[in-house]
Amino acid sequence: MVYPIVKLGNPVLDQESEIVTDFDSAELHKLIDDMFESMYAAKGVGLAAPQIGIPRKIAVIDISVGEKPEEKLVLVNPKILRMEGKQTGEEGCLSIPGFREQVTRAKRATVRAQDIKGEWFEMTGEDLLARAFQHEIDHLYGKLYIKHISALKRDLIKRKVRKLAKAGEWV
Repeated sequence: MVYPIVKLGNPVLDQESEIVTDFDSAELHKLIDDMFESMYAAKGVGLAAPQIGIPRKIAVIDISVGEKPEEKLVLVNPKILRMEGKQTGEEGCLSIPGFREQVTRAKRATVRAQDIKGEWFEMTGEDLLARAFQHEIDHLYGKLYIKHISALKRDLIKRKVRKLAKAGEWV
């Protein structure tokens, strides 16, 4: 099932998500499958559960955009352990469609997370994968990428979004 993507302005995007404790449920497995389907439908490389209105600490990532199924990643209850170096690049978000900004993030990021079975693992990503780790994990703590840009640019985006919402074009 493809879920609609929740947009900037929805309170679920501003709150910390709940920890996942039940890994044996068919519901969790279905949700993760639906998250991948929703992410691919929206042409994204990552999706966090809050972006579909579900405040749980789950993120899915596939920087191959469906080209290499073996690269699909499921991060449940993830935390960033280490960040090294810097990279600056254009970043967007499925929850803020139509807007992209230069964002500086760590070049390498090591995460610790649980997989779909609840098993803990650690993984280090570089470049785009490191950016995706940081971006999606931020979502699980109520933080959008626009918190990493200047207050002026952030206010401009929010003002444009309010205008679009007022015109009925930001639903």
